[in-house]
Amino acid sequence: MEKLNVRDVIQYVEQNIGIFHQKRIQSLDSLKLSDVLKRKNPYLYKAKNVLTLGEIIKGIVDAHISSSEEGIFGDWLEGLAIFINGKVYDGMKSGTKGIDLEFELDAVRYIVSIKSGPNWGNSSQIKKMIADFKSAKITLRTSNSKLNIVAVNGCCYGRDNKPDKGDYFKYCGQRFWEFISGDNNLYTNIIEPLGHNAKVRNEEFEKSYAQMINKFTKEFSNQFCDDNGNIDWEKLVQFNSAAQI
Repeated sequence: MEKLNVRDVIQYVEQNIGIFHQKRIQSLDSLKLSDVLKRKNPYLYKAKNVLTLGEIIKGIVDAHISSSEEGIFGDWLEGLAIFINGKVYDGMKSGTKGIDLEFELDAVRYIVSIKSGPNWGNSSQIKKMIADFKSAKITLRTSNSKLNIVAVNGCCYGRDNKPDKGDYFKYCGQRFWEFISGDNNLYTNIIEPLGHNAKVRNEEFEKSYAQMINKFTKEFSNQFCDDNGNIDWEKLVQFNSAAQI
């Protein structure tokens, strides 16, 4: 075990946080109005008496951003966690299905599935994670039947005060970052460097955001508004829900 050098963490964050911002913009740039409208409920907009394009377009884009950013940043935090664990315990990205991180400590092999927050999945998704843990244990014990393996669901933020789930342990927030690093203050130490160049990066993102709002507004107006600027709800519903002929 090596004591964690927080300077290494800060340097990693500063060198790699740009990847998160780049993927945010890429996700926005790849968005297509036609694809999103097919996934949205036009009846809901009508029931809420939405009258302007701006309400619809901004709602569509903001919902996409909220959903995609959580996933993108979750993946980025997973990379940070693996980097930190590698520095302290020589842990590594796992090649086993459903497992993100593997490392050994005190004669125990830990297999870790990393998620963003504590409320990451429904019952079916949790059952799949448990099945992946069991499968991973079988695979790892093929070469060493006496291997002591402990499964952990690590969550980058939040809390769960009952970590022992029977089939696995669930460590959230401070507990998770301390578990992978041995440093009980790491969860607060990483917050400041995450803001590295955030102002500049966000200005770039806001430019792409404005362009997407303007582009979608123009497209929507051309396709689903009459000459007076009113939304043609029948046409919108047909585009969203009509049976293919």
